Amino acid sequence: MSGLSFGKKRRKRVNYEVIQEVLTWVFRIALVCFLAFVLVWYFGEKVSTIGDSMNPRLENGDITLMNRLVYEVRKPKRGEVIAFRPNGSETSHCYIKRVIGLPGETVSYEDGRILIDGEAIEENYVTTQIEDAGLLEEPISLGQDEYFVLGDDRKNSEDSRSANVGNVKQSEIAGKVWIVISPIKHFGFVK
Repeated sequence: MSGLSFGKKRRKRVNYEVIQEVLTWVFRIALVCFLAFVLVWYFGEKVSTIGDSMNPRLENGDITLMNRLVYEVRKPKRGEVIAFRPNGSETSHCYIKRVIGLPGETVSYEDGRILIDGEAIEENYVTTQIEDAGLLEEPISLGQDEYFVLGDDRKNSEDSRSANVGNVKQSEIAGKVWIVISPIKHFGFVK
């Protein structure tokens, strides 16, 4: 009667080391997925360049990545390239332009120069001369949440000089354009 056991069931042993290893892998995979989501959401939203208004730095069809997080931490600076939705339209594609005027400043155009509060600004990037001043024929005073933006190719840019774009409110700014990823021959940081 040695092989019979009445009323006793054999207990299976739980291997805690295997459970711990599985949970460690699940945690690591979840962490990597979370970090990938955060990186893509804040630093990797693609914005396509439409038109040549940012020539020579950005060309029609260039695909860029936008940093959404930076303007949660600080305000846009003069000279930075931003992506924004004109008039806050969620159905419109993002415009890509360079910040020229900051909140509270007065922007004007005189003798081929852009003036901020009456003083010419120094631009350390390649631009073309303005041929049509548009709204800049008169000085433009910016509100406390407004920015004045221009394309680098100022002969062919629809920007803050145009009535249908005008001053850009901070709430309309989607993020800072920071890198060109395609085509590969244009790959590089946006300055």
